[in-house]
Amino acid sequence: MATGGNSGRIGAERTPCRLCPLLGCEGLSPPDETQRSWIEAFKAGEASYARGEQVMQQGARATRLYTILEGVLLRFRLLEDGRRQILNFMFPGDLVGLQSAFDAELAHGVEALIDARLCVFPRERFFELAMSHPRLSFDVTWLAAREEASLEEHLVALGQRNARERLTYLAVYLVQRGMETGVARNGVLRLTVTQGQVADMLGLSLVHTNRSMQALRRAGLVDWTMTSIAVPDLESARAFAQMESEPSKRPYI
Repeated sequence: MATGGNSGRIGAERTPCRLCPLLGCEGLSPPDETQRSWIEAFKAGEASYARGEQVMQQGARATRLYTILEGVLLRFRLLEDGRRQILNFMFPGDLVGLQSAFDAELAHGVEALIDARLCVFPRERFFELAMSHPRLSFDVTWLAAREEASLEEHLVALGQRNARERLTYLAVYLVQRGMETGVARNGVLRLTVTQGQVADMLGLSLVHTNRSMQALRRAGLVDWTMTSIAVPDLESARAFAQMESEPSKRPYI
């Protein structure tokens, strides 16, 4: 069986943690100076992935952990008949690679939705992190819990919200995460998420997705185009989709 997480290009460049581009993100809580020193020693390098390139392959064994420095990734599950279910979108600061058991095959794949740059960490040293830095270990557990909560919200969207509410929910989720991590500005996320990918994630037909997007645009709630997602009034859109607010700060390593 192949090993996962070994594509991409690991370069000699190692951005010092004190110059990390995540430090200025309003939705992220940076590690303290002692933690940054350990993270910098833990780091194996940086990897670049082009749009559409796989960071991790379903069915492989992961050998690395990643923190997203720049870009947006998507996590997906391939079905036996070739169909793909998008599970979640991942933004700067998110930790990639802990979503599967150690020494187990990956039950999902991870792909770059746009060009991305990631910090690379050796997965086998995770227990060293857990033993020597309890606070960082707690932060990793917190991140895993938030990932689980996001997946629960996605399930609620699929099971309980109608098509327009599902689309509004996804737009708010993406734009809010983008604004917290410096990818979006003023309620606009410039990101190509196709109608097929949206339908894929939300369990809708392409026709229903298109009609619902047009209805939301006319209502002034969401303007979803091929190159951007705009939510003019996040609070109104959140109320329409019956969404709860998320914690404003996320830790990262």
